[in-house]
Amino acid sequence: MSDVLNDLKMLLHRTIPSANIIPTRMPLTPWLQLWLLDDSNMDRPFSPEEIRVIWEAPPYWCFCWASGQIMAQYIEQNPDSVKDKVVVDFGAGSGIAAVAAAKFGAKRVIACDIDKDAIVSCKANAALNNVEIEFSEDFFQLISELNEPIDTILAADVLYDRDNIPLLSLLRKECKSILMADSRVKNLNVEGYQQFSEGNAETLPPLERFDEFKHVIIYRAAGDTEINQP
Repeated sequence: MSDVLNDLKMLLHRTIPSANIIPTRMPLTPWLQLWLLDDSNMDRPFSPEEIRVIWEAPPYWCFCWASGQIMAQYIEQNPDSVKDKVVVDFGAGSGIAAVAAAKFGAKRVIACDIDKDAIVSCKANAALNNVEIEFSEDFFQLISELNEPIDTILAADVLYDRDNIPLLSLLRKECKSILMADSRVKNLNVEGYQQFSEGNAETLPPLERFDEFKHVIIYRAAGDTEINQP
């Protein structure tokens, strides 16, 4: 077992000691696998201590949310959105969008997430899918160090916190284009972003409390570096 997979399992056991992760094929994109929570032994009441730890530090990276699945499906159906491009997966989580971009010919893919646990998950999932991905925990440090412009930023399910909405305008300043998939904000009103596609997916493993977030909208925006080109 690889060191990064061992690290991922240790992170999960820190939250739910009895849990395990298994390689899981995505229903919409069966060519893509992720290390996700094995829910076969989770059909039991959680102890008060488990509930406390889960709420304080949820292992969200061992679930695959609907927005990431719809983003990966969109990339498969529209490979020119990433082919031969420098792509950053912003708020990467499990790295599903980054893996899809790498699979469909991106020139360079960087999975970026402020959460160190998510970066471990991205590394494990990149290895599982046999793709080359770079990793960063600091988006603004990343853009200061890149030696080439970002063509496309992918952002899936980053609006779980409405305080992140102002980031959408900041992201436009750092790339040529943005694709964003979200299931929580139904009427996004941010300058430059236009709804152009949608789809439905279920959180994996299934979580009944998230049924309302099955419907995903994809938005796109031109980045300032594209708009300002002579």
